[in-house]
Amino acid sequence: MEAQDRTRMKELVQLLGEASRAYYQGTGELMSNFEYDRLYDELETLEKKTGLILSNSPTHKIGYEVVSSLPKIRHKEPMKSLDKTKDPQELLAWLGSHEALLSWKLDGLTVVLTYEGGRLVQAATRGNGEIGEEITANARTFKNLPLEIPCKGSLVIRGEAVISYKDFERINRDSDADAQYKNPRNLCSGSVRQLNSAVTAERGVRFLAYTLITDESIDFRDSLEEQWNFLKEQGFDVVEYRRVNAGNLLACLEEFSHKVKEFTYPVDGLVLALDSLSYAKSLGSTAKFPRHSLAFKWQDETEETTLREILWSTSRTGAINPVAVFDPVQLEGTTVQRASLHNVSMMEELELGIGDRIQVYKANMIIPQIAENLTRSGGAPLPAHCPRCGGETRVDEHENTRVLFCTNPNCPAKLLKSLVHFTSRQAMNIEGLSEMTLQRLIDREWISSFADLYRLPLHREELAAMDGFGEKSCENLLAAIEASRKPPLWRMLSGLGIPGVGAAGAKVLARQFREKLSALMEADEETIAETEGFGSVLAQEVAGYFRSPQTAEMLRDLLQYVTPQEKDGTAEGSLSGLTFVITGSLQHFENRDELKEKIEELGGKVAGSVSRNTSYLINNDTASTSSKNKKAKELGVPIISEEELMDRFLA
Repeated sequence: MEAQDRTRMKELVQLLGEASRAYYQGTGELMSNFEYDRLYDELETLEKKTGLILSNSPTHKIGYEVVSSLPKIRHKEPMKSLDKTKDPQELLAWLGSHEALLSWKLDGLTVVLTYEGGRLVQAATRGNGEIGEEITANARTFKNLPLEIPCKGSLVIRGEAVISYKDFERINRDSDADAQYKNPRNLCSGSVRQLNSAVTAERGVRFLAYTLITDESIDFRDSLEEQWNFLKEQGFDVVEYRRVNAGNLLACLEEFSHKVKEFTYPVDGLVLALDSLSYAKSLGSTAKFPRHSLAFKWQDETEETTLREILWSTSRTGAINPVAVFDPVQLEGTTVQRASLHNVSMMEELELGIGDRIQVYKANMIIPQIAENLTRSGGAPLPAHCPRCGGETRVDEHENTRVLFCTNPNCPAKLLKSLVHFTSRQAMNIEGLSEMTLQRLIDREWISSFADLYRLPLHREELAAMDGFGEKSCENLLAAIEASRKPPLWRMLSGLGIPGVGAAGAKVLARQFREKLSALMEADEETIAETEGFGSVLAQEVAGYFRSPQTAEMLRDLLQYVTPQEKDGTAEGSLSGLTFVITGSLQHFENRDELKEKIEELGGKVAGSVSRNTSYLINNDTASTSSKNKKAKELGVPIISEEELMDRFLA
């Protein structure tokens, strides 16, 4: 055995192990999927060549080490990963003369659900395949997950928690989530594993089922497809699939390859699973892979180009994010000339230098990334000063991911992102303050804090004279600012940017402290931890935020102009104790969020799926044959229109 082979194998095991932990825990990305697969294949080749398998080799290890503070759960049956191929002919040979189901390989977070007596009693992440994290409270907030099902037996269901591209873009836009999450998969992982289930609720997580583990009292006629039909009857969304054989497999592969660019959720390939349950069971498994299924990954379309520069952008959190700029290339039908590098760790792994020849591709045929650096000259410098304010920078390491930060607490980039968040629809809801407008106001030194927004009338004449503004725009903006002076407390809390607290968490806090900001500001960690969905870690963050001298000074200034609405803490809203589910199009409210906000304002709750706990299903098409209407009728839940809701409860 060559000593250099052993050395390289140790390097690969360490690199892949660190990348896997970051990927599965949703804490960041150390390398692209393309790079991971390349290094994994290199390690497999060396293992076959040398006959040596090192401890902790990812070729024989599943998942990641569970290091979070979430409770731990041991799975009843170990969960193994799938063997994979990129060769359609190999997939065809594997299938042989059998029937199978070809489905999306979703790129989210694997979740295991346990139902007893028709009720969801437990949810857990995959973890390392044997031990996962308990996330039951978070799973109850998944948008499409039934909390109760008709089957009263004991069922264990595996599937994927996912966040759509649409929701990913919404969260980035409204909550500045791009400072923390670089793609829907990482956002989903971070959302599902939240210590605060209120945060999970506002992220739009959905669950798509693909495996059912049950006793054998249910007759599925020896068919995986029948199992999936059974799951649909129980109210689950099942991963999209096609029934295939040797005659149509390649055509179905082609069909999926065309659909992937427009698909709602991120995927990283396809899964081919044998339909015959008895035959699949008879095949058994290897130490790592089951033999009843095989994953297929598309050959990524790559193009070679030249790296021209690395741009750096400072976020609201102070993280300075690198973006590679290269000579334009055509990929998957579009022109690409930029790719996110995510963090310093990924830059260092690629050994980037300006002028290097690089290979680029689109992850999942959508997100541009660097696949390989062919030159590896290294030396691409990290900026010593923030590109926005000139303040000194430093590199912080968190769970093996190195990130560049601006150390200047008064950095204008942090200020801009904070103001964008403060004025957003999910916070103070001040219309007319786009990011561009806010930047112009900051550049004129009219705004350097939240309170300065309310001092803008001092600049009325100059504001009206700004290019592209005018008297009417000025008056509209000042009117919107004036209208925000007495917000519901949750809007102000959401806008402050308290660590770990978004709009949903802010609503929970406001209710817990009876709409009194002073009570929340004076609360200790133990008191805050009594809030529904808030654990000790998040409570510590919130208490620490309000103990900060900078926060105290900021609030003293802001509260001269803003007075959160206080309500009688002993009073209950007209919808108190009622739970609603909203479906279909709306006529009187702009969107579901607006109706949800109104219901919550009056003390009601809004759930994502119909259950026995649902008081009313709101659907303007009360005669619809949709799944929610059917479920409501089965459970005896009244179905009412918007008009009925307004007449009975909102009049």
